Amino acid sequence: MLIIPAIDLKDGACVRLRQGRMEDSTVFSDDPVSMAAKWVEGGCRRLHLVDLNGAFEGQPVNGEVVTAIAKRYPTLPIQIGGGIRSLETIEHYVKAGVSYVIIGTKAVKQPEFVAEACKAFPGKVIVGLDAKDGFVATDGWAEVSTVQVIDLAKRFEADGVSAIVYTDIAKDGMMQGCNVPFTKALAEATSIPVIASGGIHNLGDIKALLQANAPGIIGAITGRAIYEGTLDVAEAQAFCDTYPSIGQR
Repeated sequence: MLIIPAIDLKDGACVRLRQGRMEDSTVFSDDPVSMAAKWVEGGCRRLHLVDLNGAFEGQPVNGEVVTAIAKRYPTLPIQIGGGIRSLETIEHYVKAGVSYVIIGTKAVKQPEFVAEACKAFPGKVIVGLDAKDGFVATDGWAEVSTVQVIDLAKRFEADGVSAIVYTDIAKDGMMQGCNVPFTKALAEATSIPVIASGGIHNLGDIKALLQANAPGIIGAITGRAIYEGTLDVAEAQAFCDTYPSIGQR
């Protein structure tokens, strides 16, 4: 299981939100490229970037920062989400050196777009399913749909999606642990690998994910915990690599 540091971009700075609220943000750095360097030097093997402005505006806003990070670390897998709602945007990020693009809102509102994107950019597409009480939220979490997470996940099984990033909005940024039971249920209900997101606080939360014994859970995204120092990236990755049940992936 991979420990994946999150760099959330708002107005060019690295921030963290609580439960997705733009008005409740904490700025951790005004130099996201240097922040990326910190996590890379700390031993991470993938980065998770989010264009928060883009998620609300429906188009990339912090693209220059994303490109700068991708150029600095050309061999590091980078996944980017937020405002990705066209093939042109995906092409832009792929050409910039990004490994994976995360389709969220568009995947809910136009599921057929996912198949189209997977066909045009095979192996590059991740679907982001952000949920509140089991229902998928869209538009920077401003809207909650009537679509169930697991039902939608199954819809994408034949499309060639590389992974699903599952976030429980109620947990995100609160550092109270992630929703392990639902993450496990999702991983077991679909053949698509799942990346857990939202609420990770310390090594105990990583251990809980591993103890779920769901091989389909291939990664855990962590943000506020690594910025506030309650989780060490290198220590957490080493723990995952040596965990006896699932082991290194």
